[in-house]
Amino acid sequence: MFTEAPARQTAMGVENPAHGTVFAHAPRHTAAELDAVVAEVAGAFPRWAAQPLEIRRRHLLDCRDALRDAEDAMADLLTREQGKPLRHAHAEVRLAADWFAHTAGLALHPDRIVDEPAARVTLERVPHGVVAAIAPSNYPVLLAVCKIAPALLAGNTVVLKPSPATPLSSLLMGEVLGRVLPSGVLRVVSGDSALGARLTAHPAVRLVSFTGSITAGRAIARSAAEDFKRTVLELGGNDPAIVLPGTDVQDLARPLFDRAMVNSGQFCAAVKRVYVPRPQHARLTEALAALAGAAVVGDGLDAATELGPLVSAGQLGHVDALVADAVRRGARLVTGGRPLERAGHFYPPTVVTDLPEGTRLEEEEQFGPVIPVIPYDDLDAVTARVNASPYGLGCSLWGDPEQGAAVARRLHCGTVWINTHGDLRHDVPFGGHRHSGAGVEYGPWGLLEYTQITIHHLALRGKDEGKA
Repeated sequence: MFTEAPARQTAMGVENPAHGTVFAHAPRHTAAELDAVVAEVAGAFPRWAAQPLEIRRRHLLDCRDALRDAEDAMADLLTREQGKPLRHAHAEVRLAADWFAHTAGLALHPDRIVDEPAARVTLERVPHGVVAAIAPSNYPVLLAVCKIAPALLAGNTVVLKPSPATPLSSLLMGEVLGRVLPSGVLRVVSGDSALGARLTAHPAVRLVSFTGSITAGRAIARSAAEDFKRTVLELGGNDPAIVLPGTDVQDLARPLFDRAMVNSGQFCAAVKRVYVPRPQHARLTEALAALAGAAVVGDGLDAATELGPLVSAGQLGHVDALVADAVRRGARLVTGGRPLERAGHFYPPTVVTDLPEGTRLEEEEQFGPVIPVIPYDDLDAVTARVNASPYGLGCSLWGDPEQGAAVARRLHCGTVWINTHGDLRHDVPFGGHRHSGAGVEYGPWGLLEYTQITIHHLALRGKDEGKA
């Protein structure tokens, strides 16, 4: 699966982001190796699709049990390659195991849509074929399973490609699940973006399910259009939290801080910017800064750590550049604001305010532990400001629930939370508007993305037709 030193010429180093040094190597699969894997998975498709749905359900439950048994090894590896606190890595593996069980319980059955004397028409949901699942580095185990489980239940076979920053936990998961799944039903390949591009363009692949950046999603959509592949794209989010006028902010700092700092801000649906009425601005900013100053940042293997490192030097540089740009343009740093002077890719919890309108830190997704706090004077104006963003993943409203419900109807995004944020559930669909994606994941709605419609039309007129 992986080695402590390169065992082949085409190996790639994997960093521990808490140390900034390579601690293991993963295969860098070649184009020829990828083609062989896709051929194997395509060959397994007819047999897997022909299995009764109940058999596929049982296999998903076997996958749940296998992940549970491998939790300790997977969580340790996940923390070492991604950086998150070990207890959070355990939680991710457990949730991924549970996701197999949740998915196994979903219904997928034919629908009789016409039942007349002359005809019976049945709509059936059938698999696409080979699914390319491209998972990101922030939740590599869970977000891979969110693709694998519905794809397999629907009768597809899957090639999983993890992020090159976090391939090890996915490769181990491939080994673990391969012991309970039929041969060729699921394979994992590792490599850089060029390998991912070859996989998504492969003619045997009929659906691409991708979670990641808008730039990569756009490239996948263009490639898929060449041979009319289906796509499910969960792309970037720049989720705002809007504190409603008249809201007492005394109890809001903690939930806003926690929902901004999930996985050190490396969460698509984290709070990325906070809009607060000007009279409450100073109080909320100070409270957030106090929480940021008290947070424990460190190695995820240290039990005291609350916030781990960013996953890569590139991500650290991106966050630092956005904050530095905001400061150059006149924003004020309340706390944090520069990488920590230690080994690893550490950026402290940072609170920034007084951003000039149009600052990149407001308009782009930072994907790091930074909270821009932006005062406003008019709710209609701030709603229009939020809707002007090309992003449309999620948004939250904090304050009176009835006022929040009224404002929610005016926001252009996939999910609007009221008095919470980023609360994702297996039984609620999740997807974005505009540049934040196409299609949805989770629950029966997400399952249907991994199917296509076939109509069976039976003509019933005939044997008695023409008799007097």
